[in-house]
Amino acid sequence: MQKPDIISLAKQTITQEADSVAGLVAFINNDFKKIIDLIINCKGRLVISGMGKSAIIAQKIVATLNSTGTASLFMHAADAIHGDIGMIQQDDVVMIISKSGDSPEIKVLVPIVKNFKNKIIAMVGQMQSYLARQADLILNTTVSKEACPNNLAPTSSTTAQMVMGDAVAICLMYAKGFGADEFAKFHPGGTLGKKLYLKVSDLSFQNEKPHVDEKSSLKDVIVEITKNRLGATAVLDKNKYIAGIITDGDLRRMLEKNILLHNIMAKDIMSVNPKTISQSQLAADALDLMRKNNISQLLVVNNKKYAGIIHLHDLVREGII
Repeated sequence: MQKPDIISLAKQTITQEADSVAGLVAFINNDFKKIIDLIINCKGRLVISGMGKSAIIAQKIVATLNSTGTASLFMHAADAIHGDIGMIQQDDVVMIISKSGDSPEIKVLVPIVKNFKNKIIAMVGQMQSYLARQADLILNTTVSKEACPNNLAPTSSTTAQMVMGDAVAICLMYAKGFGADEFAKFHPGGTLGKKLYLKVSDLSFQNEKPHVDEKSSLKDVIVEITKNRLGATAVLDKNKYIAGIITDGDLRRMLEKNILLHNIMAKDIMSVNPKTISQSQLAADALDLMRKNNISQLLVVNNKKYAGIIHLHDLVREGII
């Protein structure tokens, strides 16, 4: 094919699959709500099965559900009829995914599950199929045409299955009140997890707590900033509350004024009302505050008392940014 044909075909594929996904909206009916209620009230797990490409989609849906608070298991339809059916427990709900609903393995699996008295949810693309007729509830994923030029390779149909699975997962999240705190428990690894659970205190504790008092000399300020390598020092009042902050930038701006230096004290060059953050807040909140104010460090407080400094470098090191 010439390049223009390739580009046209790629756009046609995306459009075809997008149309198939949009068509699912018409299939969201009372059965869908009953399915959400069934899964929420299920005392066991949701066991999801399929064959071929549908099995791969089933695995993705299981992964999404487990990570969003709905206990799920994947059971390959072929393996199920050769022993894996034993993973289905009495209180489980079974979802079977199939485009045609008439594959041989599905026709063997369905009556076995029905014999176990488990409820069957069919995610199926043929409403007159064996699976659709035998299921207790149906998620209709019918597509008018595969994106494949020969209308053979599962493309639009598997995309529709995946999106329908996402719709189920999102509705279950909402119904269960599954929020960011719960999400963090299931995603402790990687950058995503750190953004959801890593607190300011988890990073600031490893830093020194540079500080001077309001009457400290310029020399003392420079030594304190240099010694702790955080680019700043807190200025504390006589009650040990934060009176201000002095940064490297404050020192440079002070030197540019060509003023006499021997009588300069910390209170003369500090910035008052500095940006602070509670040590119990998320590190991701510290990043947002730094970005918003175009600064590279924040004073950390605990019950309004100075507790240290969190620096942009801390966030970079932990992969938050």
